[in-house]
Amino acid sequence: MIQIIPAVDLIDGRCVRLSQGDYARQTTYDADPADMVRRFADHGLTRIHVVDLDGAKASAPCNLPTLERMAAVDGVQIEWGGGLKGDEALRDAFNAGATWAVVGSLAARQPEVFAGWISRFGPERMVLGADVREGKVSVAGWLEDLDLTIDDLVRRFLPCGLSQAICTDISRDGMLQGPSTGLYTRLQKAFPTVDFCVSGGISSLQDICRLQELGLRRVIVGKALYEGRVTLAECEAFLQQKY
Repeated sequence: MIQIIPAVDLIDGRCVRLSQGDYARQTTYDADPADMVRRFADHGLTRIHVVDLDGAKASAPCNLPTLERMAAVDGVQIEWGGGLKGDEALRDAFNAGATWAVVGSLAARQPEVFAGWISRFGPERMVLGADVREGKVSVAGWLEDLDLTIDDLVRRFLPCGLSQAICTDISRDGMLQGPSTGLYTRLQKAFPTVDFCVSGGISSLQDICRLQELGLRRVIVGKALYEGRVTLAECEAFLQQKY
């Protein structure tokens, strides 16, 4: 069964969604992040993907009090990304309640640091954030593209025990046009020991069903949930194999 992971993006402690990672194309939602997480958990969605967008721009976590409130919700576990650029930031995120840390820019620019974190904290707690635009890895809140492919990035950390990676196709993010299934099936086949999480483009439950048919293991759902394209009731029925 593919794992459905709802997304919460934060700016100033509020839930937002961006289109294609563009901070100028921002939609703010009224729901309190902790209340949103509670609703997810009530429908069986207990692993929550949270991005501190302020932290991504500031290169340091900015929404840790909100993380604490979300992590305090019974039964949930938070994977947290945004601004994790050093040991202190990583410890702060774990101390605030994050179960997993998602690391993107630092992993690409300072691979020795991320490799050290995998060794110290274990591959079960460290998630590679490998986001791509036109085949190249993008960093700094998707503001800068590197001359580095996602395959190159994943290969760097296989000897360290890397077991989890989130790959966002930025061109699909927030666009509700369906995920890049070819990209994810290729990656999962090329690196079978890594659990790849599909991110970007989910527009309906049919998209999720298709990903499961293709053997993919995890999927992040963001804008489609907030705009009712995928409902929590549908997700719950799917997880109970009633859909």
